[in-house]
This record gives sequence, C-alpha cells and structure tokens, in this order.
Amino acid sequence: VIWGTAFAFQRAGMDHVEPITFNAVRMTLAAFSVGIVSVFQKKKDFSDEAEKKKYKKNTMIGGLLCGVFLATASTFQQIGLVYTTAGKAGFITALYILLVPVISFFVFKKKSSWIVWTAVIIGIAGMYLLCIKDGFRPEFGDSLVCVCAVLFSGHILCCDRFAKSGNPVRISAIQFAITALVSWIAAFVTENPNVEGIKAAALPIFYCGVISAGVGYTLQLVAQRFTKPVVASLIMSLESVFAVLGGAILLHERMSIREMAGCIVMFAAIIMVQLPVSQGASSRS
Repeated sequence: VIWGTAFAFQRAGMDHVEPITFNAVRMTLAAFSVGIVSVFQKKKDFSDEAEKKKYKKNTMIGGLLCGVFLATASTFQQIGLVYTTAGKAGFITALYILLVPVISFFVFKKKSSWIVWTAVIIGIAGMYLLCIKDGFRPEFGDSLVCVCAVLFSGHILCCDRFAKSGNPVRISAIQFAITALVSWIAAFVTENPNVEGIKAAALPIFYCGVISAGVGYTLQLVAQRFTKPVVASLIMSLESVFAVLGGAILLHERMSIREMAGCIVMFAAIIMVQLPVSQGASSRS
C-alpha cells in the first residue's frame, strides 16, 4: 500500500527535480531516518561472543549486498523509463514474481508447490491486464528494465537470506546509505541537482524518503523473517494495484474495466498463494 500510493508523490516530485536526483535525496533521507531508529533500537542478547560477531557480520554484509542490489535495480529502472512507457516498465519490473521462484529453484534448490507456481502465473496475467494497454513490443528500454527485474529478484532473495541472521533495521539503514551514495554519483554525472528544485519537491521527497523508502523497505526486511521469498514477491507485486487505486483516489484518475480486472486477478493470486494447501506442500518440499 505504501509503495503503491507513493507513485502519486513521485509524479508530483518529478515536476521539480530529475529522477535520479529525486532518488538520491529520498534515499539519503531514508538512510538518516532509519539510521536514527537503529541507534535507539533495543540491543539483542547473545549467548556468546562468537554469536554476536556473526550477527554483526551478517548485518553488515546483508546491508552492503542489499544496498548494491537496490541501488543498481533502481538506477536501471530509472534509465529504462526514459526509453519505455511506465506501464511496460511496471509490468516488466513485476516479473520478479516469476524470477524469484525460478532463481530459488536453480540457485538455492528451493522447491515451490504447484499452487504457488499457478498463483505466480495468474499474478503475471493480472499484471499484464493492469499495465499493458497497447500490445507488447520489446524496445531498448524494456531490456534495461528486465535487468532491473533480475536485480530486484536478487534484492528479495538477499533480504530473505540476511534478515533472518542479522538486524533487519540496521540492514535497511545500510542499504539506503549505499543506494544514496550510488544515486548521488549517478545524479551528478547525468543530471544537474539544484537546491531550489529539491526545496520545491520537499513534501513528495519526505513521503517517498521517510514513508515509502524508510518504512516500506524496512517493513519488507522485518516481514521477510517470517515469510517465504516467493510469497513475499507476490504480495509486494500488489504495489502496482495500489498504484492504480492511489491514482484514482488521490489524483482522480479513472480506472478502466481492464485495469479493474487486472487488480481482481492479482488479488486472486495473492489469496491463492496463502491457502493452507500451498503452505503444507511448501513445507514438505
């Protein structure tokens, strides 16, 4: 819900600053806000010094790797949006819901039940109805966004790996710091950041930095301690559904019958993957 409604604020922010500059400022704000929370977070008790060192090591490595995935994925997505439509970019990016179980199977040998695979396919069909309006003709920008989808798949799997063995809040703070650094470098190389534009976009930057990035991605890391990455990827793909709903509510955009059908199909996929049968099958695999 947070990520979906953030699209309205991102659109408003683009009236004043360029995309990568917007991303750099919001990630800096996210790193600062989550960093403050991590400082005052209650310390974890450890049985021995070796366990404590391993926990800190996993937190640092997890933050660095998640940051690299998040920074590169968001950069490829921003550049790809220059050459393709937002609808196609949204659909291709959401293909991580298919890539996550595929990568999990081939790289980590983790099997998913038939009902999970069925839900993934239904989810992709829903994304197509929601995002693709005039047919699908691959272009240069689509290839860049495909790379973005692969990188977001890596980010989800990286979160799954380290959120369970490190401090998810501090991992989140570190990943934002890495993403902010990469984004600032890219912004100064490709754009012209200026203080006036940043001030004019203060409200959208605050929402996207503190709420969308800070709260949203931190909730992802914390929640992935308790759910499987395939299920997490399906649930997070609802970002596109809430983006359409947010546009209709906040920006008074009209939803077509096709878009409403896409939303319903995606919700059906999310409900399917939560069925007890799928959980039982997954635990046996």
